[in-house]
Amino acid sequence: MKISKSFLVTFCVAFVMIGMSSTAKADDAWIMRPMEKLGRGITNVAFSVLEIPMKWSEVSSEKGALAGLTYGTLKGVCYTVARIGVGVVDIITFPFPLPNCPDDLEDVGWGYGPIMRPAWVVPVGEDWNNFIYDDDAIVNPAL
Repeated sequence: MKISKSFLVTFCVAFVMIGMSSTAKADDAWIMRPMEKLGRGITNVAFSVLEIPMKWSEVSSEKGALAGLTYGTLKGVCYTVARIGVGVVDIITFPFPLPNCPDDLEDVGWGYGPIMRPAWVVPVGEDWNNFIYDDDAIVNPAL
């Protein structure tokens, strides 16, 4: 039990020191970007199986229903495995910025941005029958 407590204290101290040393654009960005990365990793692992119906729908609309059932299933399984792997990497490395993962798509270098695009299993624009997001709840930033 002592080992796990000392590990937890060491992990928390390392997290705070890394967060304080990172370059932040906002006052709370040093803690919020790693927390978003951790949340993205947990979400990607927990809901990775949603890739299968998402790929069914995507392939069916592009190539037809039979292709959706066959190729869409295989594509969904591959994306599920990839999403789980990326989620585990995000969970393990959440306190640290990674190379080629900038927060802004136009930027290059190290950051807390997503490894895989789209960053989340179900992106806002590709919700299937309002299953995850309600259309009335989505705020359009262009307005």
